[in-house]
Amino acid sequence: MRHKVSGRKLGRSSAHRRALYRNLVSDLLGYESINTTEAKAKEVRRLAEKMVTLGKKGSLSHRRQALAYIFDGKVVEKVFDEMAKRYAERAGGYTRITKLGARLGDGAAMVKIEMLPAGTAE
Repeated sequence: MRHKVSGRKLGRSSAHRRALYRNLVSDLLGYESINTTEAKAKEVRRLAEKMVTLGKKGSLSHRRQALAYIFDGKVVEKVFDEMAKRYAERAGGYTRITKLGARLGDGAAMVKIEMLPAGTAE
């Protein structure tokens, strides 16, 4: 039984899974929109929203925490400078997941996960 066990394993080792999440979060925050499977998107959403929350807090220690997780320093600058201002009035829910249908190769449920634009009331 897996009562109260959070997170998905995605058939990967813990190091591979962590690297995958770091790459996906970096890409989502950098490009603001990526296509991936539904299971990956739901996990990435949690982590990306934590990074935006760190950006909104804005202190040096929060910036270092974000740099420890996100690979690209330019993405961290974007989170702390642009996204923090964009979502200043928003108390969470910075992402949107839209279903795209099944992938042709294996039938996996594909989605588009994107950062919400400023002033979106969803």
